[in-house]
Amino acid sequence: MDVFVYGTLTSPDRVAEVVDSYAFVGPARLHGLHLVRGRYPTLAPGGEAAGRLLRTDEHDRLDAYEGVNDGLYVRVSVPRTDGGEAAVYVGDPARLDADVEWPGDGSFADRVSTYLADADVRVEPLVDR
Repeated sequence: MDVFVYGTLTSPDRVAEVVDSYAFVGPARLHGLHLVRGRYPTLAPGGEAAGRLLRTDEHDRLDAYEGVNDGLYVRVSVPRTDGGEAAVYVGDPARLDADVEWPGDGSFADRVSTYLADADVRVEPLVDR
C-alpha cells in the first residue's frame, strides 16, 4: 500500500532507517488537510498539504515509528484521485504541542475518522517533474 508522507518520512535516509524495503512513487498533494508544525509535523482540517507517496508493505514498522500504539499518531485510509487508497498518518495535536482543533466529540481517532467521513479528503498523485 502507498502512504502519503509529509514530514520526516519524505527523506530517503530517514525511511531507510525505519523500513527495509520501499520506493518513492512520486510527489502527491493531500486535499482536505493541511500541514501544521508542532513538536513533529501533523495535519489539520481544511486546505492542502504537499508530500510524497511512499510504497512499502512494512506498515507495522511505520506504525511503530509514528507511535500509533501509543496514540501519538493514527493511521487512516484516504481515497486516491486515481483510484484505490493511501494511508495517511495524522498526529494528535495535544500530544504534539500543535495549535490545532479537530471538530467533533470523542477520542482524537474518532474525531479524525468522523471528519474524513464527512469531508472531501483525498490524495492526488502528481506527475513527477
